[in-house]
Amino acid sequence: MKILVYRYGNICEPDIITAFQKLGLTVIEENTEITNKKLSSAERIQLVEHILKSECPLFVFSINFYPSIAEICRIYKTRYLCWTVDSPVPELFSQSICHGTNHIFLFDQAQYQRFAPYNPESIHYLPLAACAERFDKVISSISEQDRQKYSTDISFVGSLYNEKNLLRDVKGLSDHARGYIDALVEISLKIYGYNPVEDVLSDDVTAAIKAGADDFYTLEKSVADSDRYVAAHNYIGMQIAETERIRTLNTLAKYFMVDLFTRSDTSSLQGVRTHGGVATLTEMPKIFHLSKINLNMTIKPIQTGLPLRIFDILGCGGFLMTNFQTELPEYFDIGVDLEAYSSIEELVDKCAYYLAHEDERRQIARNGYEKVCANHTYFHRLKEMIAAIS
Repeated sequence: MKILVYRYGNICEPDIITAFQKLGLTVIEENTEITNKKLSSAERIQLVEHILKSECPLFVFSINFYPSIAEICRIYKTRYLCWTVDSPVPELFSQSICHGTNHIFLFDQAQYQRFAPYNPESIHYLPLAACAERFDKVISSISEQDRQKYSTDISFVGSLYNEKNLLRDVKGLSDHARGYIDALVEISLKIYGYNPVEDVLSDDVTAAIKAGADDFYTLEKSVADSDRYVAAHNYIGMQIAETERIRTLNTLAKYFMVDLFTRSDTSSLQGVRTHGGVATLTEMPKIFHLSKINLNMTIKPIQTGLPLRIFDILGCGGFLMTNFQTELPEYFDIGVDLEAYSSIEELVDKCAYYLAHEDERRQIARNGYEKVCANHTYFHRLKEMIAAIS
């Protein structure tokens, strides 16, 4: 049976394609958008329609939700499967999520609870996964030179979000609005397992952000007003992420050796050893495996769910120190498979403890790896996905 995987270059796509193939499906790939990021909705529809006509696939699959693909699949009465790996995803406000040909899989329970009522039979909850088998191959190739290059006490691989912070470009915000936003940022940084911003964001500040933004996301046909969602998550959420990451790394660097691998501007950091970005498929798994402590900081727009980084670190056999998320205890035992913190003070204390207790740290890393291999691979998840549409 043939399926179409519509690709735009997400890092999960190769692993998902491999898992589909292991399930006995023949995968046709549409790759144009990997290199053409200016592709219009009309052009996307034409690309997908051509394959629907010529190949008659069992279903179309994409990472994240494309309203245009949902529309063409509805016309051709072909099932459209997608799986969110990011948040926010404002495209989910499109009326296209209501089509009966959809099967939309959302990785965040809060995301699921918000959108499922618009199409209860076709919107599903599905957490993310890891490709431990591919990681194993990379890790088995680690050389002595790699050990010298990537072995660290505490490492963080990822963006500082200063280049993704759309809020800094919003024009015309009053002093009152900026003070209000600053207060929301500080409040959110003190709360773990819940993101209060959207619930308390005022209409006037939402309107001010929309008015001052160059390209505020809007939809002509939506299931609900998305302005507060976009202002809270696409704008204020990115400000929170930047503040949290810089503040956390600077704090840890006062007490420990901290290494950051990023393509972001690092001028706001103090005492952190900074390195350039690393190749996701060939270098990042080595860092996760060789670091004594791998730090994960989930951005606030991921409200309850577990980001891909958690599964990646554990799938590489790395020791994970992550902020607490509501869904974390549903899949992993804190203190057994990984460690979690609910304040920056707790983070400092736990880093000190685990750097001093190597055997315990290594055992937790082994436990996390084994749990991912046993329960949380792409093969496991796609079996659940296929079962949900059968």
